[in-house]
Amino acid sequence: MSSLLSFLWRNYKCQYPSEVSKQNDAIRIGLLGASNIAPAAVIVPAKAHPEVIVAAVAARDHKRAQAYAKKYRIPIVHDSYQALLDDSAIDAVYIPLPPGHHYEWAIKALEAGKHVLLEKPSVSNGEEAAKLFRSPLLSKPDSPVLVEAFHYRFYPAWQKLLSLIDPGNIVEAHSASYLPKGIIPLYDIRCQYKLSGGCLMDLDLDDERALKILTSTGTYNVSILRQVFGTEPEECLEASYRGMPPGYDKEIDQAFIAKWRFPNGGIGSMDADMIADGGYSIPMMHEFPRIQLPKLEIKHREVVVDEDTLPSGQEHALQKTVIFWNYLLPHIYHRIDIVEKRTIRSTPSADGRVFKSWTETSYVKEYSKKDGPESITTYSAQLEDFVNKIRKRPVFEWVGLEDSVKQMEMIDGAYKKAGLPIRPSKAGG
Repeated sequence: MSSLLSFLWRNYKCQYPSEVSKQNDAIRIGLLGASNIAPAAVIVPAKAHPEVIVAAVAARDHKRAQAYAKKYRIPIVHDSYQALLDDSAIDAVYIPLPPGHHYEWAIKALEAGKHVLLEKPSVSNGEEAAKLFRSPLLSKPDSPVLVEAFHYRFYPAWQKLLSLIDPGNIVEAHSASYLPKGIIPLYDIRCQYKLSGGCLMDLDLDDERALKILTSTGTYNVSILRQVFGTEPEECLEASYRGMPPGYDKEIDQAFIAKWRFPNGGIGSMDADMIADGGYSIPMMHEFPRIQLPKLEIKHREVVVDEDTLPSGQEHALQKTVIFWNYLLPHIYHRIDIVEKRTIRSTPSADGRVFKSWTETSYVKEYSKKDGPESITTYSAQLEDFVNKIRKRPVFEWVGLEDSVKQMEMIDGAYKKAGLPIRPSKAGG
């Protein structure tokens, strides 16, 4: 009962944090677009941060922007994205537009001297990523801050996961995530090639819907594999996709499977589907929407453990597997399983006979930073470090500029391997 009450209270506080008074020099953020993700990503976390004010919004549909501002108590509605960027009272912007528009408006924001929190995927392809993240606008000591919003990385549970693995000793890592069929309509912006849509590119939901399905998929899978191995892959070994039904955009992937080889010889793989069904043992449910927590499974090579108490000619072998359930929205719920398969056997130079074998399983949850509250979300943790970076204070986690370039290059490589075109570039325009 106490666990249930803790779960309910934590999620209530995440959704409805206590509002705090604002500092006189609070960072004033403007929203480009009246998006579904902004409330979870910025608006709600800002309520509990004394140094952040969501001050303005602009959208292509001005009436929508006005209704959005009224709903979320945003004081200023600008007539256009450019008008918001021209507002000298705005210090930073959040860009959750379709990926095909990210490059254009991120560059314009930097030119206007605004700090930028940029939704993932950062841009449409590797070419745009190189132009944006290596821009001279970012090379000066007083340059604006630009960061790609991989919010899961800022949460303590993800950092805990990284502390439990040995990247150089990983033999296999697999990331699987599915969005149930029926959540994303086939005409959605994520299903339009000209807007740089596709399952491998992006799929993100606001927390209100995510609370109902506890799942998501997209470019996260690529980011997670790069994080787990701690480096870039040497080669994309395999990539395949399931396309859209007849009559819809034939260059869009609604599901994607890929496999990479990393420098340590380990294999990283992913399975993502933004219109998923099946996965059930009951035949009549094979076409039902698939509901499954995002799952990351990391298998290590077997190692020999130092143990002085063993008789001569015997050794203690350990093979560890770490499983992270719901790595994308861990503030709602998560669990990290540590499975250790142990064997006492004679050494290979002898007969290799097994004397004893057993499995030890332990579970870890990490909902707060050291001495911090459990009511933080991945988004509030991200916003906190965005502010810290602007203020030139130490950060808990950060997504570097080159990191975002490598991310898009890995996505491009997978699309090419699958026989799909990379998403269209607007970097030249």
